[in-house]
Amino acid sequence: MTKKYLTLALMSLFVLLTASAQKRGDVNGDHAVDVADVNEVINIMLGKSQSDPATTGRTLIAYYSYTGNVQAIVDELTTMIDADVVEVQPAEEGLQYEANNYAIGSALISAIRENPDDPASYPAIKPTRIDYGQYDNIIVAAPLWWSQMAALMQTFLFENGPQLAGKNIALIVSSSSSGISSVVADAKRLVPSGNFVGEALWVNDRNRANTPSLLTDWTATLPFITPNTMTNKLYLTIDGGTQLTATLADNVSVDALVAALLQSPITYQAEDYGGFEKVGALGQSFTTCDTPTTTQPGDIMLYQGNNLVIFYGTNNWSYSPIGKIEGLTVDELKTALKANQGKISITLSIN
Repeated sequence: MTKKYLTLALMSLFVLLTASAQKRGDVNGDHAVDVADVNEVINIMLGKSQSDPATTGRTLIAYYSYTGNVQAIVDELTTMIDADVVEVQPAEEGLQYEANNYAIGSALISAIRENPDDPASYPAIKPTRIDYGQYDNIIVAAPLWWSQMAALMQTFLFENGPQLAGKNIALIVSSSSSGISSVVADAKRLVPSGNFVGEALWVNDRNRANTPSLLTDWTATLPFITPNTMTNKLYLTIDGGTQLTATLADNVSVDALVAALLQSPITYQAEDYGGFEKVGALGQSFTTCDTPTTTQPGDIMLYQGNNLVIFYGTNNWSYSPIGKIEGLTVDELKTALKANQGKISITLSIN
């Protein structure tokens, strides 16, 4: 269908939908005839539906963080995937929800429980002004308050639920130790027409130190996260100056290294060996996937699980591929690595 005829068809469709006084145009089941219904029909015309969610498209991360734990999770996540971010903030700043034995926070949750359909039950938040038409995928990250989703995130979903109809929605929940089933139930109550995908990721005080690896494993289960949206670059800083960029391979060794680098960069000493490589001990061991290999200049390999080898020549051996340095000739690579000039300091990072 050409752009001209598609536009005409959509204009006619919108008129028909909005002209119905009996909700006959309520395609997405949110009890309103609006632009969301037109978007749903467009998806159907393009071969998409709630039972067949899009596996690509832009992603929005919406989060609320009171203590900073959720903020830290989102900061980690945005190093892994390409997504826009919106923070939910209270309209009234400075409230201490935990004060006086959690008096304010528990009162907010109680008000929602007692009248979940009344807009007055939800605490006010600052306007977010999001164009949801840009996004197919929404990641919601929120803390648990007294076994429920934090009240301010409930406000966000209550106010925006109709606009999230038909979107792919994934959940991240942070708590001290309590289970998150009620938070998941809150999300599904507030966005009844959302297409919830995957299992909710639960980050708690027992596993919080492993947040990078938890996020790596969790994003791999989401249908809308593709390899192109994941971290695929490694940066190498030589002696605090020259920075080289490498494209990462896709294997378990790289996954383990990236998980470590999400926590902090790794700095190690590398020296020449054999007139074709710089090699040095990383100070920790990683999963291996050794394969007999003929290396080429620019190749980065893991050797024996705990040594990183950067080649400016060639060699035949069994290594675990890590990546390849981009955009340099052999001579430029040798200069950057100070080939045959002794030890250098290399800092590895992913951002």
